[in-house]
Amino acid sequence: MEVIVAKTAGFCFGVKRAVEQVYRQIEEGVKPIYTYGPIIHNEEVVRELQEKGVRIIESEEELDLLGEGTVIIRSHGVPERIYQKIEGRGLRVVDATCPFVRKIHRIVREHSEQGAQVVIIGNEGHPEVEGIKGWCLGPVRVIGTQEEAEQFRPIPGKRLCIVSQTTFNYKKFDNLVEIISKMSYDEVDILNTICSATEERQSEAREIAAKVDSMIVIGGRHSSNTRKLFEICKMECANTYYIQTIKDLDLRRLSSIGCVGITAGASTPNILIEEVSKQCQI
Repeated sequence: MEVIVAKTAGFCFGVKRAVEQVYRQIEEGVKPIYTYGPIIHNEEVVRELQEKGVRIIESEEELDLLGEGTVIIRSHGVPERIYQKIEGRGLRVVDATCPFVRKIHRIVREHSEQGAQVVIIGNEGHPEVEGIKGWCLGPVRVIGTQEEAEQFRPIPGKRLCIVSQTTFNYKKFDNLVEIISKMSYDEVDILNTICSATEERQSEAREIAAKVDSMIVIGGRHSSNTRKLFEICKMECANTYYIQTIKDLDLRRLSSIGCVGITAGASTPNILIEEVSKQCQI
């Protein structure tokens, strides 16, 4: 069968940078090494790092128990208080936060210092969103659905600062901002902080899905940007499948397919994308 692999599939700049920083610490013989949360949302990569001795801290309570070592900040970023705790305990910190996420931290800090109410267009509970919230000095609200946007009422007299989770659906961001804007708020700063790589990946996935017989989306089960890719592709191609590893690939579903498209989330290793592509061509 014909196979079309998205050019934008695989590690984005921020993820590649974060993983490289962890491996650099391993190569330098630094011990012990911890990451605050999984360094990226890909179970296979995280498992490989754990096999090399990298341990994951899942909570602030676990962080409070550490007496030595290096703590690597995950690519999604963390609230400011986590940096303070790490430094307060005399631990070494390596910041692998995606630079695009760090930019959002600076934006919300600056606007909240000036008295603005921050609105984050994104998914409540997502690590990146929780990190952004942790840099706000005043009121902050997360909006991820049309219903939440329609029900939102700003604090009277406060300017609004609207930002986005970097991996949020680009079209959905525009729709939610439009709903909020129609409420005629005079003082609103709208900053589309969706990563350009995310926008390109979503656009390419949509284009490929619209012209193939079947679509495969590869990524970790906890990856927000991969789930959004799946949703986008599913709207264009009914035969869209979400897989995490080569083991999840069921070639029987593709036996009568003439053309298959492949895309992958920002935390998916290129080697896995290549393996899936080769299997589809056998």
